[in-house]
Amino acid sequence: MSALKPEARDWLTGTGFTIKDEALWFAAITHGSMGEKQDYERLEFLGDRVLGLSIADWLYAHDSAPEGKLAQRLNAMVSRETCAQVARGIGLAPHMRISKQANADGGRDSDNILGDVIEALLGAQFLDNGFEAARTLVLKLWRPALEGGAGRSKHPKSALQEWAAGNQRRPPEYELVDRSGPDHAAKFTVRVKVHKVGEAEGTAGSKQEAEKQAAREFMEKYG
Repeated sequence: MSALKPEARDWLTGTGFTIKDEALWFAAITHGSMGEKQDYERLEFLGDRVLGLSIADWLYAHDSAPEGKLAQRLNAMVSRETCAQVARGIGLAPHMRISKQANADGGRDSDNILGDVIEALLGAQFLDNGFEAARTLVLKLWRPALEGGAGRSKHPKSALQEWAAGNQRRPPEYELVDRSGPDHAAKFTVRVKVHKVGEAEGTAGSKQEAEKQAAREFMEKYG
């Protein structure tokens, strides 16, 4: 029976979601480890696009920066890191339906899972209530990041690339040196090297975030 627990329903409506088709919302908070017919994956695919369009629309209207800077800010706003931060801010974790094993493996605090579920909820909001309702909620939940100027600073990998070029060094080389944990709570460690300068490592819940962390560590160490 795809019925939401009363506390999950109360949390959803209290956060600003509007529930009509309960099965949608039940699927949106259900992780694949539960082994059920419906989980959040398809809704996450849709919600990712809803989020991207909503943020792009806001940036176009409120930021006069050129296309490259807008793209930089958009990428920061829709990153797994920011999505997980928003999910934690609204207290999503206790309401996710994940298996005991996935929970024991740290799934309830995984950036990947938290980010996916918040996007799935946006997908459910879009399907149940239309784009305008979904966009309104995105702008409410992402307001601190939008108004705080997240993404205005250069991406660490871009900063390192430019630093290397500016110092007549070879381009940075990234290498995945370790991957641990189950798929739903994986940890990636990436090493970045600049020839005849040095190296640094970063660890995160995705390869992209680990590369970013490694670049940031390198710049703090050698930049």
